Amino acid sequence: MFLGLISLLGTLSAGAVAQAEPVHGIAMHGQPALPADFKNFPYVNPNVKKGGKVAYGVVGTFDSLNPFILKSMRTTARGMLDPEYGNLVYDSLMQRSRDEAFSLYPLLAETVEWDEDRTFIQFNLNPKAKWADGQPVTPEDVIFTFELFRDKARAPFSTRLEMVAKLEKVGDRSVRFTFNDKADREFPLLIAMTPILPKHATDVSTFDQTSLKLPLGSGPYQVADVKPSERIVYKRNPDYWAKDLPTKVGFDNYDQISVEYFLQDNSLFEAFKKGEVDIYPEGSPTKWARSYNFPAVQSGAVIKDQFTPKTPSGMLGFVFNTRKPIFADAKLRQGLAMAFDFEWVNKNLFDNAYTRTQSFWQNSNLSYLDMPADDRELSLLGDIRNRINPKVLDGSYRLPVTDATGRDRNVLREAVTLLREAGYSIKDGKMLDAKGTALSFEIMTQNEGQEKLALAYQRFLAALGITVSVRTVDDSQYQLRTQSRDYDVIVKSFPSSLSPGIEQVGRWTSAARDRPDRDSFAGVADKDVDTLVNNILQARTVEDFTAAVRAHDRMLVSNFYLVPLYHISAQWVARHKHIGRPDTVPLYGYQLPAWWDESAQ
Repeated sequence: MFLGLISLLGTLSAGAVAQAEPVHGIAMHGQPALPADFKNFPYVNPNVKKGGKVAYGVVGTFDSLNPFILKSMRTTARGMLDPEYGNLVYDSLMQRSRDEAFSLYPLLAETVEWDEDRTFIQFNLNPKAKWADGQPVTPEDVIFTFELFRDKARAPFSTRLEMVAKLEKVGDRSVRFTFNDKADREFPLLIAMTPILPKHATDVSTFDQTSLKLPLGSGPYQVADVKPSERIVYKRNPDYWAKDLPTKVGFDNYDQISVEYFLQDNSLFEAFKKGEVDIYPEGSPTKWARSYNFPAVQSGAVIKDQFTPKTPSGMLGFVFNTRKPIFADAKLRQGLAMAFDFEWVNKNLFDNAYTRTQSFWQNSNLSYLDMPADDRELSLLGDIRNRINPKVLDGSYRLPVTDATGRDRNVLREAVTLLREAGYSIKDGKMLDAKGTALSFEIMTQNEGQEKLALAYQRFLAALGITVSVRTVDDSQYQLRTQSRDYDVIVKSFPSSLSPGIEQVGRWTSAARDRPDRDSFAGVADKDVDTLVNNILQARTVEDFTAAVRAHDRMLVSNFYLVPLYHISAQWVARHKHIGRPDTVPLYGYQLPAWWDESAQ
């Protein structure tokens, strides 16, 4: 068992615990960019007037307002705990700057204390912090939240206290986390970003059940109206305690935010064209080029914006479920990946708008591309280097470029060679294993765009005698089958940041393989991958961190857990003219919580 029981110790004398100097911000590596007296983040308009409203649109459904539990993991109303729209109801201890790789600044915590080895972190709460009902946010609320998450929540919230040796109240308004030897250097920052719940207004007995009960938070908005699977409306709290904090200046600008739900993207797009939805992020280059010729665009009532973030590409791909014996062999996975004709797809489906993705951190210095492994990285790799493609190790590896016919003989010949090394051969037009069993599998898709890609891949593989079925399922069935790992191949996106960390544990490590609440879609269970992920978490310097991420990138690319697809460097967003935005675009791209309603100006 982990060390001791979580304890609430009350007020301690100044000498009872190790002291550290309070600071205004913390960073994963190095120091925060902004000084202690900063007035606002550089990517907001600090003079914007609050008012008006915005309507967002999403495809999907919702049946719960609790984002912290497994039962509603993928069906929680958007906006409750939301990387795109913001955490509208719950505040966290600190707020992340989207203009730095990974730096945090005050929110519920006015200052923070930690040591160089990050053996503890102490949050000194802002005395002005309060819940929407006017009651103060206390250290008891923080302790209650983490204990409740331990007992009732889903991962990663449920596992936070596994790395904590002691959680204690210090003085009147401080709370300290002392870590055990399971904690890594990123963990204190994850603690700081955890939303805090009110002890006096949370029903512990029913917390793990889906619920549409209106929650009480300390955040900028309150839930005003709920129509399950149709609409959720948030009203801005005019008495929001943090509205003048530097980390909140320029944010939360609408009096009302509504999120409208649609069954299909076509219906959502039509609603946007009619003005029922105000903002439409576009992901299709073909649609961006061809479908925005409706009257509102021509008159200027709808504006098309293009942004260029300075972040890694991430990875989109057909993911092999390696829990299935058929996909256990890396040579087989590589052969299947080789058979995907990106050039044909890009030409015939996307007007050559995309770039082939070669690395999980492409377009950043964390990528292996054109970066031979140096002595620091080779030391981290150790004997693992023997499992990495030599061309990946020297940074020169690239996926093959075809003639865009869909049947490039040279590339297909290479794919067949790899499949032969995996024990397969073509007989009577069928790809068979040594026992005469035909190579066949299903690709599960969730929308028309994925289905179109899968059907193209199906044709490419048919040329090798491989039988592929494509099944498109509705959203609820897709979520159920994904969580229960009931699929052969699916299309998934793995976003990448400039500060990868704990999310890599959930995606790639052995510990996550059998957890339905983790994003282990490939089902990897490999001690060498575990080692490389741990190297990222334990890195102390920027140099060690960069080397650790590159080594991990090389391992993922060499093992072909998925078929790499494509990316585009731009972000496309269409908006109705009455929605305004800041001129400055931060490192991570546009930030919707900093936009506003022009009619209120």
